[in-house]
Amino acid sequence: MTQPDSVNPTAGPGRELPDVSDLVVGVLGGTGDQGRGLAYRLAKAGQQVVIGSRSAERAEDCATEIGLGVRGADNARCARESDVVIVAVPWDGHAETLTSLRAELAGKIVVDCVNPLGFDKQGAYALQVPEGSAAQQAAALLPDSTVTAAFHHLSAVLLQDESVESIDTDVMVLGDQRAATDTVQALAGRIPGMRGVFAGRLRNAHQVEALVANLISVNRRYKAHAGLRITDV
Repeated sequence: MTQPDSVNPTAGPGRELPDVSDLVVGVLGGTGDQGRGLAYRLAKAGQQVVIGSRSAERAEDCATEIGLGVRGADNARCARESDVVIVAVPWDGHAETLTSLRAELAGKIVVDCVNPLGFDKQGAYALQVPEGSAAQQAAALLPDSTVTAAFHHLSAVLLQDESVESIDTDVMVLGDQRAATDTVQALAGRIPGMRGVFAGRLRNAHQVEALVANLISVNRRYKAHAGLRITDV
């Protein structure tokens, strides 16, 4: 189910994105709004998806509700059985979750979509992360995994809304290994309306994560579910 080139570009001049249709995608935090939405969209596009949670029973119940062949498992089994693992856990559990799954995530492509944000009376704001960003923290905690960053700017409301057929947005993909970022771009491009666009190395993930605070402000002011488009690509 490949999108037209005008929607799903190549990885760059003279380089095509890989076929990812046979990959199993795990979603840690798959019972939360963002993780559940990503699991639904990827499964609807024909991807094999496993939802992970601290509770296998909760993950299985969520998978049953989604349908589309989605399976549920505890986090460790989800990581073991997946080729690519999306991290969609809450920021306050990010380090603990990844540390506990270091062995299971070894050799996998890990896609971190966690946004370290705080909230006060003035709204959302980006938190300072000692490693630089959530994605860089993941890379430090998972030395045997290939860590990328993507899927930060997606509306969980739109992702879960079954009446929405196409999600009009680009997905900024960051990472230090091109084969891995190509794979993540291709996964993003399987979802109707989305494009995966390479946006730099992992060291640039902080500003991508922080931009979510701006989008939250946009959404509150305009009562919208804003996304991003990269022009001239």
